[in-house]
Amino acid sequence: MSIEQQVKSAIEGAIPDATVSVAGGGGHFEIEVISPVFEGQRTLARQRLVYSAIQHLMAGDTAPVHAVDRLECRTP
Repeated sequence: MSIEQQVKSAIEGAIPDATVSVAGGGGHFEIEVISPVFEGQRTLARQRLVYSAIQHLMAGDTAPVHAVDRLECRTP
C-alpha cells in the first residue's frame, strides 16, 4: 500500500463518512477531507481530527509523512 493510500485509509477509518483525497510525495502531502462530522466545528478542531488520524504516519525520524503542505477540511 502506498503512503497516499495509508494516509487515506487512516483518515477514513477515523472520520465517519469521510471522502478523502491525498496527493503528493517525498514526505510532503496535500489532503482534502469532506465529512458531515465537521459540521459546526471550527477549522482547528477539524484539522486536529485529521492530524490525530495520521499521527502514527508522522511520528519518528523516519516517518513517511514529513509535512502536510495543504489541509482542507469541509462539510458536504
